[in-house]
Amino acid sequence: MLTSTHLLRSRRFLPLFITQLFNAFNDNLYKTAMVLFVVYSIYNSEEAEGQFSAIASGLFILPFFLLSALAGQLADMRDKAAIIRKVKFCEIILMLIGASGLYLAWKGYDLPLNLFGIETTLPIALMLFALFLTGVQSTFLGPIKYAILPQHLRKNEVLAGTGLVEAGTYIAILAGTILAGWIPVEIAAVGIILTSVVAYFVSRQVPDAPPQGAPEKLDWHILRASIQLVRETMHSREVFFAIIAISFFWTIGAVLFIQFPPLAKNVIMASKEVASLFLVVFSVGIAIGSIAINALLKGEVSARYAPQAVIVMGLFVVAFYLVAKLWQADQPTELLDVAGFLAWPMATVLLLCLLGISVAGGMFVVPLYAFLTTRVAPEKASRTIAANNIVNSGAMVCGSLLAMAMSAAGVPIVEQVLISALMCVISAWLARKLLVAERDAIAERMF
Repeated sequence: MLTSTHLLRSRRFLPLFITQLFNAFNDNLYKTAMVLFVVYSIYNSEEAEGQFSAIASGLFILPFFLLSALAGQLADMRDKAAIIRKVKFCEIILMLIGASGLYLAWKGYDLPLNLFGIETTLPIALMLFALFLTGVQSTFLGPIKYAILPQHLRKNEVLAGTGLVEAGTYIAILAGTILAGWIPVEIAAVGIILTSVVAYFVSRQVPDAPPQGAPEKLDWHILRASIQLVRETMHSREVFFAIIAISFFWTIGAVLFIQFPPLAKNVIMASKEVASLFLVVFSVGIAIGSIAINALLKGEVSARYAPQAVIVMGLFVVAFYLVAKLWQADQPTELLDVAGFLAWPMATVLLLCLLGISVAGGMFVVPLYAFLTTRVAPEKASRTIAANNIVNSGAMVCGSLLAMAMSAAGVPIVEQVLISALMCVISAWLARKLLVAERDAIAERMF
């Protein structure tokens, strides 16, 4: 805790921390405001709502799969702080696009639009385009926010810094999600623009972080660069299993986040404020888990608690499913507000299940990210994170497509929750493999 407090007073860490905080806040304020507005105010069918939620998640994730290799190369071969400043300036433009879509949808301008053979409206097209661009922005910031830490922090500060970044990210997600559920959509449109402007000026305070290796030529062939980057990164068994385990974790997270808004509306029979509350509890839990695992490991980068953490997460997913089924058997006849939801039988149990899922998830994933920056050479840290983002995003896109397919096939949204529990079992097996690889590497270093 002393290390964490010290870092929050240091210019080596604080501007980066606040910049990332604003980035996560704005992304989630925009994304959640958009999804909740469309689900609650535009569509009126569980199938359409589930499909839209999955499409939105897929569009946000897709740039990570397409552009992470280029982002990793740039982050390792250019000044990381300079990239942060340029990306944050571009955020102002993309949030103007997103705000335009929100405003037009709020005013009811349902202008028909045929986009690549798909019938939609101009406001929805603008909102989804801006969401895709926020994914592009996060793709270029993703390799930097972790890889810059070993460059600015001492070795014994990296795990604490990683935990703070992860916890801060989810606190920001929490704040953005709360506001999106409670403020009018037109206020959200103004808020995302103002936040992007403030974030740009904060980003200018991040200390320079010049490249640490010899300059190399950028490979602009996206597919070739992606395959080559993943192939080169996977040579280390520790890094390989960390990346695969993280990928399954975020696939679970993607499926759960896709399910929350339509599940809240159609199963729990709750208002958009309650849907926002679900996302809030999930984010708070991740933040708690991020801090808790740092305290348990006492600054050591290790996966020794990862298998147990993700098994506990899976058990809470099953518990959440069972409570949702019981809730469905005694379903309200009209949408509940937050007070009505909290007064309903089993509401506390449902929220505790969500909290358990997310706390265990935070304890699982944070040490794995620390592996990616401490088990490779400093000059390759950004590309390692980028390789992780490619594999993660590929898995998450598959998860989004699976959720879309299940919704299109008429699989009830509550039944889709069990897919996440199955993924937890696979993640536990991968975490066990990582732990064995970690112990083998320690043994090799000793001899």
